[in-house]
Amino acid sequence: MKILILCTGNSCRSQMSHGFMQSFDKNLKVFSAGTKPAEKVNPMAVKVMAECGIDISQHKPKNVNIYVDEPWDYVITVCGGAMESCPTFAGKVKNRLHIGFDDPSEAVGSVEFIDSEFHRVCDEIKERFYDFYINEVKPQLK
Repeated sequence: MKILILCTGNSCRSQMSHGFMQSFDKNLKVFSAGTKPAEKVNPMAVKVMAECGIDISQHKPKNVNIYVDEPWDYVITVCGGAMESCPTFAGKVKNRLHIGFDDPSEAVGSVEFIDSEFHRVCDEIKERFYDFYINEVKPQLK
């Protein structure tokens, strides 16, 4: 099964989602991309994922255009706030989903607050993508 997870910068939420989905089942083909990819994965995203036992330190933000000609079982957007516009994907897609999350990289305040926002969003991503895996993906793999 091929899953593409999209966000604008492909530096935080989509990378964390990618890491969790891949951790649930190593046989899934999981990719992530963005419409305006950042230069690198957000270091705080790498840190909180490492604390969960998942290494995304070698992930690199990619442009969604490299995946347009491929067929996908799922394309999932993860943008969250009303001020954000989620990318659209015009490729060959069986199922399109939106599972939105706040962008922790937009958090402002103390180091402790920013850290807590990354952990909160990471926990939400893990929970919602695990539910998606158990209820949608895993039954199709039997």
